[in-house]
Amino acid sequence: MAGVKLTRKSPFRVDDGPGDFRWFFTAEYPRLVRTLHGVVQDATLAEDIAQEAFIQLLNHWAKVSRYEQPGAWVRRVAIRMAVRESGRGRRRRELERSTLEAPPSARQPGTDLDLQDAIRLLPPRQRAVVVLFYFEDRPMDEVAAILDFAPATGWVHLHRARHQLAMTLGEELDHDER
Repeated sequence: MAGVKLTRKSPFRVDDGPGDFRWFFTAEYPRLVRTLHGVVQDATLAEDIAQEAFIQLLNHWAKVSRYEQPGAWVRRVAIRMAVRESGRGRRRRELERSTLEAPPSARQPGTDLDLQDAIRLLPPRQRAVVVLFYFEDRPMDEVAAILDFAPATGWVHLHRARHQLAMTLGEELDHDER
């Protein structure tokens, strides 16, 4: 995968047997679902996408388990799926969401309802950058690698997202912020 440095130094070894994948899944699945929920703004859809991404990972486990960061591989696959799904079913989900609001337990911890609503209005790629950069506290180089674009493109998406969030929330944007 372009941009993600994946070397063969992982503690997860395929020759350790099926337990290594189970251990990896148990450790990574909840974090991936939380990230995907931030991108798609739908808890059930986030779980479905995470499961599909882990199925793909299982199919490639012999190779990916040797990567330095197998989590980057599954995260990249899942976020690509989430961005595609966000673009496809946005109108359908907006109709459903207008009648069914996500339960408080499905919301990102430490954020208020207004910010969640504002993030929901962002385009999928901007939403993915915001979630990875702020909620997962990843550096932009890693965010860009996961989303398969240059760091400069990531900064552009983040800048546009901040601008849109500021306008939506009626706040001033600090132009020196990076």
